[in-house]
Amino acid sequence: MASSFISFSLLFISLYTADGFRSFGLDRCVFNSTDLKDIEYIRSQYYNKVEYARFSSSVGRFVGYTESGLKQAEYWNSDASYLAQLSGDKERYCQHNIEIDYQTALDKSAEPYVRLHSVTPPGGHHPSMLVCSVFDFYPKHIKVSWLRDGQEVTSDVTSTDELADADWYYQIHSHLEYTPRSGEKISCVVEHASLKEPLITDWDPSMPESERNKIAIGASGLILGLILSLAGFIYYKRKARGRILVPSN
Repeated sequence: MASSFISFSLLFISLYTADGFRSFGLDRCVFNSTDLKDIEYIRSQYYNKVEYARFSSSVGRFVGYTESGLKQAEYWNSDASYLAQLSGDKERYCQHNIEIDYQTALDKSAEPYVRLHSVTPPGGHHPSMLVCSVFDFYPKHIKVSWLRDGQEVTSDVTSTDELADADWYYQIHSHLEYTPRSGEKISCVVEHASLKEPLITDWDPSMPESERNKIAIGASGLILGLILSLAGFIYYKRKARGRILVPSN
């Protein structure tokens, strides 16, 4: 999978109570590896919730976004030593913390597991719908696609966003509306950083899911009945051993 950008941010806030206005600066590092060339250091200046100026290590200078921000950016850009200090923060501040993040969390991953099942479509042009549910994966970024007889399906496919489970794991659900054809093969394909190769799950249409559920429920009921019958028989035998038989004339 293509690498995804991850943002690491540290927030510095300075508050001014006079007239209720707030001014603060935000320093952040945007990166997709620990290599210095893949890191961008950004310092943004805000006043009353509006960003008025920004320094980027990729640009090497401040850019103003408001009338006062243009003047302030011009003032900061006239100080070569200040610009050099900010450019050095890319290595001093960003690279140092990024290496720590990779060691503690970002290199970790959890493989997803897939459940492929059919549901009744809410409407539309097709009588059938498959849902590919992917659970318990980390990190967040993932790709879920569909194959039909080996060809990727691009129409009649909808997916949810990656949904956080509040335990560092994520889940996602992809839906495929289709009209069944005899002998076809439909597969859900999952690509994730934790997988060495795509995880492909094939749909088995040999028996509708509702029928499989009925069989599973029936089998469970049969097993439970046998267990209860055996328990009753054992109880009866134990009670019978304690009885005293009195002969009668």
